[in-house]
Order: sequence, then structure tokens, then C-alpha cells
Amino acid sequence: QVTGHLDDCTCDVETIDAFNNYKFFPRLSALLESDYFRYYKVNLKKPCPFWNDNSHCGIRDCAVQPCPSDEVPDGIRSGSYKYSEEANNLAEECEEAKRLGAVDGSLSEETQQAVLQWTRHDDSSDSFCEADDIYSPDAEYVDLLLNPERYTGYKGPDAWKIWNSIYEENCFKPQNVRRPLASGRGESFIYLTNAHFFSGVCVEKRAFYRLISGLHASINIHLSARYLLQDTWSEKKWGPNVTEFQQRFDEVITRGEGPRRLKNLYFLYLIELRALSKVLPFFERPAFQLYTGNQSHDAEMKNRLLEILHLAKSFPLHFDENSFFAGNKKEAAKLKEEFRLHFKNISKIMDCVGCFKCRLWGKLQTQGLGTALKILFSENLIEKIPESGPSYGFQLTRQEIVALFNAFGRL
Repeated sequence: QVTGHLDDCTCDVETIDAFNNYKFFPRLSALLESDYFRYYKVNLKKPCPFWNDNSHCGIRDCAVQPCPSDEVPDGIRSGSYKYSEEANNLAEECEEAKRLGAVDGSLSEETQQAVLQWTRHDDSSDSFCEADDIYSPDAEYVDLLLNPERYTGYKGPDAWKIWNSIYEENCFKPQNVRRPLASGRGESFIYLTNAHFFSGVCVEKRAFYRLISGLHASINIHLSARYLLQDTWSEKKWGPNVTEFQQRFDEVITRGEGPRRLKNLYFLYLIELRALSKVLPFFERPAFQLYTGNQSHDAEMKNRLLEILHLAKSFPLHFDENSFFAGNKKEAAKLKEEFRLHFKNISKIMDCVGCFKCRLWGKLQTQGLGTALKILFSENLIEKIPESGPSYGFQLTRQEIVALFNAFGRL
């Protein structure tokens, strides 16, 4: 049982538990079942940029079932459609544009402007993630409710290589320390979150490490909670595997590390919750719609979303991100860019995951965290968003929005 105060925060575990379990999570999970949030477009065929590895998980449970295009609501498909000169040269896409024109005709001019803004901001330099090109022929819509995150059997050297790459190459750490990561277990943690290793590390770099550790803990909890307990020709049964959970988090088995990992999960929760509380002005604008094409449903979902964001804002003990990058301006800018590039690298590593289902959820959760960081580092731009008309300074794509809320749902 993890209890008490969290390092680098004014908050404690009990406050988060009460707020999340009784107020926040029930509302959020209902929202995530709606059409706008359940369809995520992803390219699972991108090659690994870091090493030559074509080994894909042959286990049946690693597969992802994409959606037939007619199952995805028209509004979602039109909202993420890129109208460009070269695209319109293709007859097939011309037909698509004509068909979608009927849907787009029902949009107000203001919302049409906003949709154009989304596409213009696709490749903006403020991004913390290597986003998929969702207009690539390989990008497909996936129904997240039909492809839940759970244990697939993907482990061993391949899984170990992913986590080792994330920690060794991308985590800020004292120069003289090498993390011993046992290659025997694909999901092994690193026995190195002890406070004295971080005594010489600034708060930002310490926070970066804790975010990655928290994400690792979160994913391992999902795999332990939905473990394949029975696999026979007649049925498959998933459920909690206590032994698996203990191997990763029990204080004795992990030599005191388990509770620290879980506290890093709470730290990650606070960071993403803070981002949700900060992004409220972007979603409050009348021009913003959770557009699926079903007008009354879209309006109801937007009201639910705003209720959730107001609730996030009401949380009493938010993480104070003002301690981040607060020193010398030149140093702060350099550190912030370093932060962004490190995290972008981690998002690229997700294309090296051999299990497609793990890749899907890995990409979604890293994009969600990357979006949260983008929000926290764009506070000044968010404050300047006009109440009506397009938001030029700060923008979120539909992909980022879906990833942000689903990633927080996982936490």
C-alpha cells in the first residue's frame, strides 16, 4: 500500500486516490466510450528508426483489428482530412472530398477555420512527439474499446531492448551512473531511483526520469491487471495476476523500489492532471467542437468534457510547474529544448515495439504525455487564446486530444 507525501510536490497519495476514484475517473471513463474518443488513427507499419528489426510478435493477441472505414463516423473522417492541391489531383481523394463536402457544409464558418488550423499545425515545432502522418495510406483508424491494452505474451529480449533503449539513451541521469537492467525479464525495472543518485540532478531532469518511470509502472500495472489467465481452445480468460504485480512492485522482492515506482505513477498523474486544468480555455471556445457529425451528441460530449476539465481545475493540490525552467532564461530555453528532443526520441522508439497492440498503446500513451508537456510549456500562448475565431498561437490536433484523454484514462 503506497501512502503519504510525494517528492517535489505538495500533494499526497490519499488526496489523489479520493479525488480520482470518487470524482474524476467515473466521469472520464464514460467520456472515453464516446465516438470522438474511441477512434484513434495510427500507423503501425512504420519501420524502427534505430535498429534493423523486422521481428514482429507472432502471438495472436498481439494483433490489432483496424476499423472498416464505414464504421468511423463521417465527421471524424472529414475533420482529419487534409485538403491540399496535390491531394485533390487524385481522383479517389476527389470523390472522398465531394462526399465529405456534404458533412462540412453543415459546419459554421468559424469551425471550418478551426479545422483548417488543425491541419496547419500538424507539424508544429512545439510538439514533444514524433506524430504519425495520419494521411499516409498505412494509417488506419482503430477502435480502442475493441483493442484493449492487456498482456499479450510479448516479453523477453525484444521487450527488454525497448525499455533499455528508453532508459539508457533517453533518460537524464548523473553521468557516472549506469543503470543495471537485467535482460532476463523483458519488463524488468531499473534498480536506480534512489534519492542519493539524484542529489546532483536539477528538478526538471529528475521530473523527466520520474515521468518515464511512472509511464513504465502504469503499463506494467495494466499488463498485470489484465493478464491472460486461461488460454484453451474453448475460451480465453483475462484477469488480475497478483504474482506478476508483486514481482514488479512488492517492496521486499524489488528491494524497496516497488513503492517508489508506484509513487512515480502518482507523480505522472499530477503532471497530466495539471495539463488538463491548464488547457480549459482552448476547449471552452464556442468554435471548438468534438465533431463527429451528430450535432446533439457532439454538444452533449462537449458539455461533459468541460465538466471534467472544470473538475480537474478544482483539484486542491496541483503540481506547481513554475519550478520548471525558472532559472537563467538562456539555460532554461536550452533545457526545455533538450527535454523536448529527449521525449521526441522516446516517441520514435515506439515504432520499434514488435507487438502491434503494445505499439498502439505505447504510441497513444507517449503522445498523450507529450501533449500534456506541450500544454504545460505553452501556458502563455493558452492565456492569449481569443474567445472566438481560430487559435493561431496554440493548437491541438484531434489526434493529440484523443491521446491526451485516453492516456490519462490509463493512469
